[in-house]
Amino acid sequence: MSEKNYFAHETAVIDEGCEIGENVKIWHFSHLMSGCRIGNGCNLGQNVVVSPRVVLGENCKVQNNVSIYTGVICEDDVFLGPSMVFTNVINPRSAIDRRNEYLETLVGRGATIGANATIVCGNDIGAFAFIGAGAVVTKSVPPYALVVGNPARKIGWMSEYGHKLQFGENNKAICPESGDNYILKGGKVSKLS
Repeated sequence: MSEKNYFAHETAVIDEGCEIGENVKIWHFSHLMSGCRIGNGCNLGQNVVVSPRVVLGENCKVQNNVSIYTGVICEDDVFLGPSMVFTNVINPRSAIDRRNEYLETLVGRGATIGANATIVCGNDIGAFAFIGAGAVVTKSVPPYALVVGNPARKIGWMSEYGHKLQFGENNKAICPESGDNYILKGGKVSKLS
């Protein structure tokens, strides 16, 4: 085994067979299970569980009390808020083994999932989407969408810097922080180069 290039608190449990990138921080009482992959620069808060075959891209931030179950793949720069929830089976029953029925959930690059939100498995989250605190996502979310509520519904669009976009008559918007330009066309948002 190569030299450890990450920090793990002494109370963290890291099973054999985890792939952990450089400059990762793993905090109190967290558990990484065999077969998970954690990209460079990730920060896993207190009481985080990462199940087998979960993939976290680079620079993901996982806040306290989050369990990331088998079937979840997060691309780079994803933010998972405190106590947010992923599921991996649509119809769980304690007495019925559904391990072969796990549904995948892809969380796109730069997406944010707010505190206490729930993501029902099999529903992908688009790049730079923003899931409001407490939202319950029951269908896939397009890139840059802002969704809130139970069930979650789209109420707007967000910039890559996390600002609500205001589209004018020309269907264009500017991020107030970055100055990046966006266009809304055919019900989809894209950043102009």
